[in-house]
Amino acid sequence: MKQADDGKIDDSFWSPRLRTNHETTIWAGFNRCEETGRIDNFAIAGGLKEGEFKGICYDDSDVYKMIEGASYVLAASQDKTLDKYLDELIAKIASAQEEDGYLYTIRTIQGEDVRGAAGRKRWSNLAHSHELYNVGHLYEAAVAHHRATGKESLLDVAAKSADLIVKTFGLEEGMNRAVPGHEEIEIGLIKLSRATGKEEYFALAKHFIDMRGQSNLRSVYGDYCQDGKPFTEQRDPVGHAVRAMYLYTAAADVAAINGDREYIETVDALWQEIVSTRMAVTGGIGARRSVEGFSEPYDLPNASAYNETCAAIGFGLWNQRMFVLHRDGKYVDVLERILYNGFLSGVSLSGDTFFYPNPLASDGIDPFNHGSANRKEWFETSCCPVNIVRYMPSIAGMIYAADEKGVSVNLFIGSDANLVFRDLRVRVGQRTEYPWSGRIELSVDPEKEGEFELRIRVPGWANGRPVPSDLYRYLSPAPASDSWSVSVNGESNNAPIELGFAVVRRVWKKGDEVVIEFPMDVQRVVAHEEVEEDKGLVCLERGPIVYCFEGADNPQAMDGLVVPDDARIRTTHKPDLLGGVTVLETLGDPLLTAIPYFAWSNRGTNPMRVWVGRR
Repeated sequence: MKQADDGKIDDSFWSPRLRTNHETTIWAGFNRCEETGRIDNFAIAGGLKEGEFKGICYDDSDVYKMIEGASYVLAASQDKTLDKYLDELIAKIASAQEEDGYLYTIRTIQGEDVRGAAGRKRWSNLAHSHELYNVGHLYEAAVAHHRATGKESLLDVAAKSADLIVKTFGLEEGMNRAVPGHEEIEIGLIKLSRATGKEEYFALAKHFIDMRGQSNLRSVYGDYCQDGKPFTEQRDPVGHAVRAMYLYTAAADVAAINGDREYIETVDALWQEIVSTRMAVTGGIGARRSVEGFSEPYDLPNASAYNETCAAIGFGLWNQRMFVLHRDGKYVDVLERILYNGFLSGVSLSGDTFFYPNPLASDGIDPFNHGSANRKEWFETSCCPVNIVRYMPSIAGMIYAADEKGVSVNLFIGSDANLVFRDLRVRVGQRTEYPWSGRIELSVDPEKEGEFELRIRVPGWANGRPVPSDLYRYLSPAPASDSWSVSVNGESNNAPIELGFAVVRRVWKKGDEVVIEFPMDVQRVVAHEEVEEDKGLVCLERGPIVYCFEGADNPQAMDGLVVPDDARIRTTHKPDLLGGVTVLETLGDPLLTAIPYFAWSNRGTNPMRVWVGRR
C-alpha cells in the first residue's frame, strides 16, 4: 500500500496548525535545544568547541526528532532559512560521530568518566542508556531529510551508525545479544532499510524484536520494557506506554513486509486489548502516572490519568501501520480519535506551550503537568514537544493511500495529492469544513480514464459506534443506515461497505466529483460498566471531537456538573473563540457550555472535566 507522493494540505482546521508548527513550534524547539546544550553537545563531541556535556543521556534524540519534523516541513515548503539551519546542524552531528560510526555524545564527551545511565562502556547499560533509542530517531530523521531535500549528509551518518550496530548485535559467536531498553531503533532501521535497500537493517530490526523476553539467551529487563516474555507470546499491554507503542509499531511494519503470521496474531491481540480495556475516550493511553504506562484492564482514571502526549503519538503511529497491514477502517477510526483529541491537546493554540500528561479532569490547582496546572514551554525531558514537531506535519501522509485496487480516502482534510497505482496516476482533491461539518467534496482526476475503486472511510461514529469495541457506547440508538450518503456527479450512489469503507467501483474520468455527507449529531457517551471512575457519568461528542467543560465557560463548581439525558443541546460555531470552534450548550438551568477537549487550557489556568454527571 502506497501513501500519497506529494500530498498538500489546504484546510481550514489543519492549515493554521501546520503553519504554527512551521513558524513557531519548530523554531521554539530549536531555540530550546540550543539554550539547554542539546545542540552544543554535538559540537563539543565533534571538537568544534570546548565544554562539558549538558543534560540527560537521551537528549540527542530530541535534536533528531526536531530534524525529522523540520524535514517534513521542508518537503512541503521552500524555507531556505530552515534548509540552511539543518545543513549547519547536520554538520555538527556528523562531526560528533566517531570513526567507526558510534554516535552518542555523552560518552564521546565524558569518556571513561561517563556519568548517569550511559554506562561506562559502550552498550553496557542498554536497559537505561538510550544509546540505541537515540540513533533510531537519527535514522528516521535521516530518511525524512533525504526524501525532502535529496541530500545524503545525514543519511550517510545514519548508515555508518547502522553498519556498526549490525556488526555489533546478533546471535553469532561473540556478538552482543542485548536489546534496547527503550524501543525505537526498530522503526528507524526499517525506514533506513527501505531508503537504502540494505536488507541487513530490516533483519536487525526483526532480531531486536525476536530477542525480547528470551531469558535463555540474555538477561531480560522485565515487563516495564515489554521484555518479560518473547514478543509473540505477549497478549497484555504492559509497562511504559511509549516503549510499547514503538515496539508494536515496528512489529506491525515487519508483519506488513513479510507476512509473519505470529507477528500478525500478536499485534492484533494487543491492539484489541488496548481498545477494549485501556484506552481513554480521547484516544490517550498509558493511564498510570507512576510508570508512564499501562494499568489493569478498565483502570481508566480521569484526574490522575497520565495519557502522555508521546504515547498518543505512538498509538497513532501504530494504528497507521495496522491500517497498512489490514486495510481496515477501524484503525483509522482510532487514529482519527487520537489526532483530534489525545494528540492535539498536547500543544497550545499558540504552538509554544505543551502538555506532557493529558488528564480528563483538572481542578486547576494540582500541578499535574510536571509542576504546572497549565501547559509549559519545555521540560527537562522534552520528548513530547519535539514529538509534536515531527508528528504534526506527517499528517499529510495519512490522508490517502493506494493499492492495486484503487484509492482510499482515510481522513477528511482539505488537500490535494497524487497517487500512483497499476499504470494510473490519479490526482485526488478534497474540500471540507470537517470536523465542524460532515460534508466532504472530492475531485477525482485520473490522467486517463480507468476503472478502479474509490474507498471512502465511513467513521464508526457515523454508524453509532464511537470505538471498535464495547469500551464506550452512545446512549442514543444507532443511526439509520441512510444517515450518511455518497453521491457521484450529483447522483446518489449506493456504495457497499467493506472493512469500514464505502466502495465506489466505476470507470473514473477527469473531472468526476464525489460528495459525502455525514451526520454531525451531538452524542452522549458512556463507558463500560467495569470503568469504575465513569459510572453514572457521561461525556459529549460531535463527529470526531470529544468535548469538555472548562471553568472559563462554567463558573459554577465543576464537580457538580450534570447533563440530564433529556437536556437539549445546541451547537454554535464561534469563529472568534479558540481559533474557531463549534461549542455545545445545554439548554437548561444553568446553561452549560462545552468546548473541544483539545482547546482547553488556552485561556489561563482553569478547572476542566470531560466526564460529568447524568440523570
